[in-house]
Amino acid sequence: MTPRLWAACALAVLVVALVVFAALTIPWHRPPAPRADQLDALGKLPSDAVGRARRFHAELRPGAYGGMAVGLIAALVLGLTPLGSWLVTQAGRPFGGNWVARAVLGGLIVVLVTEVITLPFAAWRHTVVVKYGISTQSWGAWTVDLLKGWAVGAVIGMIALLGFYTVAHYAPRWWWAFAAPGAAALVVLLSFVLPVLVEPVFNKFTPMADGPLRTSLVELAARDGVPVKDVLVADASRRTRAVNAYVSGLGPTRRIVVYDTMLTEATPDEVVSVAAHELGHAKDNDVLIGTIQGALGAALAVIALYLLGSWGWLLSRAHVESFGEPRAIGLMLAVVAVAGLVFGPAQALVSRRIEARADAHALALTADPATFEAMQRRLGTVNLSDPDPPTWEYAMSASHPSTVERMAAARAYARGER
Repeated sequence: MTPRLWAACALAVLVVALVVFAALTIPWHRPPAPRADQLDALGKLPSDAVGRARRFHAELRPGAYGGMAVGLIAALVLGLTPLGSWLVTQAGRPFGGNWVARAVLGGLIVVLVTEVITLPFAAWRHTVVVKYGISTQSWGAWTVDLLKGWAVGAVIGMIALLGFYTVAHYAPRWWWAFAAPGAAALVVLLSFVLPVLVEPVFNKFTPMADGPLRTSLVELAARDGVPVKDVLVADASRRTRAVNAYVSGLGPTRRIVVYDTMLTEATPDEVVSVAAHELGHAKDNDVLIGTIQGALGAALAVIALYLLGSWGWLLSRAHVESFGEPRAIGLMLAVVAVAGLVFGPAQALVSRRIEARADAHALALTADPATFEAMQRRLGTVNLSDPDPPTWEYAMSASHPSTVERMAAARAYARGER
């Protein structure tokens, strides 16, 4: 068989594997929280808090969706015109047109152009979150974090680009067969190392002081059968007033992390309730499931790109001959941007289902629906979450059930219905 026929077969196998894996691991069957309970919960939230949250999101939307639109347009211009390939070529000229320089420097320049173009929208968002008291960062601190994010992305991007184009350079007809498992392996590797190596770049973590709360969290994890290495406090207050907690890492690197803002804003029982939700993710292996899904998706995307390379019209727009050459980086990013927009709602739906399962786990583990509901009310109020967002926005991008959905789920659990 030809390489393209092999690639088509591999793509079909991966699609089936991803669909079957998702069908077996995602809790599709969970019914939505009763709408009557949602409306009742919404009616009992303070009207001024609901109004403030909705004004906050109304002011964020122009920057968020404007940035998304401009970023997509920039990606399409770089990918569907000769501009992207020209930038990559220029990046390699000081090095004699070396393909490594084109692949690494050219790729970083193309990404940086998009980042710079959308930077005003990121600044707009910062202005809004400062205005509403969510962010505690000065412009200087915000810029430092922005540069840190770019630096981390650049390092990961350099590794991915160098690996991909090395394979493509030495195996021009079969690069997909090597790059697909390589992309999957990179996703798995990042799942293990990001919590350990990257999280400390943005936050300082200190062990939670011995006391009743730490003891409660450790005992909760032990009772749940989810061993944790440590309980840490993140200095989130250096950038935000938002409250949160999470379980980070896999296996020996797993730890419960609590924002320092959570310790000052929430009651100890509410902190335990949030931790119970996060332990649900660990108990149900949600990080591992997400990693496997991401690995399958990454491998699938590489092969899809290879097959898409047979579409001459698409390649001719960028003045390239194959996705396997560095000058096609702009085109590749354009395809990825469009795919992200198309598949974003499906990813959001999967995330909401998984989060709802973790909510159910927290309710069962703590058997305290009243505290769970109070915790969701506090999270929504302090973090200025829209308690009942517009249907279109919810379907398109909401990664969690809404505040009123989660409050309604607690009420249904209290009645023995969930």
